[in-house]
Amino acid sequence: MYDVIVIGGGPSGLMAAIAAGTNNKKVLLLEKGKKLGQKLAISGGGRCNVTNRLPVDEIVKHIPGNGRFLYSPFTIYNNEDIIAFFEGLGVDLKEEDHGRMFPVSNRAQDVVDALIRELDRLGVEIRQQTAVEKLLMDDDKIFGVRLQSGEDIKANAVVVAVGGKAVPQTGSTGDGYPWAERAGHTVTDLYPTEVPLLSNETFIQSKELQGLALRDAAVSVLKKNGKAIITHQMDMLFTHFGLSGPAILRCSQFVVKELKKNGGKPVTMKIQSLTDYNAESAFQMLMKLAKNDPKKALKNTWKGIVPERWLLFLMNRANIAETSTGADLSNEHARALAADLVGFEMTVYGTQPIEKAFVTGGGVSVKEIEPKTMASKKKSGLYFCGEILDIHGYTGGYNITAALVTGHIAGDNAANFSHA
Repeated sequence: MYDVIVIGGGPSGLMAAIAAGTNNKKVLLLEKGKKLGQKLAISGGGRCNVTNRLPVDEIVKHIPGNGRFLYSPFTIYNNEDIIAFFEGLGVDLKEEDHGRMFPVSNRAQDVVDALIRELDRLGVEIRQQTAVEKLLMDDDKIFGVRLQSGEDIKANAVVVAVGGKAVPQTGSTGDGYPWAERAGHTVTDLYPTEVPLLSNETFIQSKELQGLALRDAAVSVLKKNGKAIITHQMDMLFTHFGLSGPAILRCSQFVVKELKKNGGKPVTMKIQSLTDYNAESAFQMLMKLAKNDPKKALKNTWKGIVPERWLLFLMNRANIAETSTGADLSNEHARALAADLVGFEMTVYGTQPIEKAFVTGGGVSVKEIEPKTMASKKKSGLYFCGEILDIHGYTGGYNITAALVTGHIAGDNAANFSHA
């Protein structure tokens, strides 16, 4: 008999098990894979972006999927507490751009190792390669779990921290959704977020732009009426299947929602590679440069305004020959090029599958979770934390912050729960 069983050895599960163990409780951590902290170990390109130092309001803004739910948990445990927690475990952190916090060593494994050492110090029992079949419950409460091996294990409280469906190679294969539903919870529609986009435009199919990166481009997802739903100004990349890179990943969940609204009809993306100009000022700039040196080839005159491959591709679309000089340039062609530099439009028809996404959208409805304790409003003794919840943010330490905060609160409250 345990005080607390935590299912899942990812960011939120490790945090929950440590929080429960800190209360001197008998805690069992179950992980179906061979290793703990697999998602942490690959996060941030193997450097592990443990949290973000931006103010709470900014963090919530970067969690478009129910970020507001976290206002209440953040009053109990927040990003500054996460930083203090890791430094207390001997993992020194440093701040990089946009408030992202990384270990000074740049090694995600150091973060994982520190968590495992802490579990060990607290005497938390860990069972790896141990898969859970289902939660044991009656009409009112949870009283343990059944393993796939058939063994039943009893506990006062159970914390479900099994992740979503994204990055399944780390073990998050959606196991927890049917358990949540059996306990009376609503699981909202699941969809990929932070995921590359697919396009069948001819220039994508011909791969002529494959590998081309546009730095700090303003990328927008457009509604049917041409108005922008969202714009993200960051780097982006053309690929052999469509679009990728940070700006695209951030736009992806809005594309998913718009595709659904349009009955699956393609969605238009707008790419502004010259972000300090509008169509008119870009036209004036192009004409001025061309007139300054009328004998020079335009591709050399305009060199450096945008990457060369992009410039040549757009010149070609505007019917400006690669060999043409400033003297050959007509207003009409210059206007066409200017329009594409500040508002190139193309369609996307979908995203890569949820298994290729970084983050799962949708999950256990937060309306059915007590925000200050992470307790289920449906079954006593049941707690949820991390990505199984319908909370999702952009990459940049926001999802891990949500996982660690909800994990800490779930573990702490599960430890202090007793069936009244």
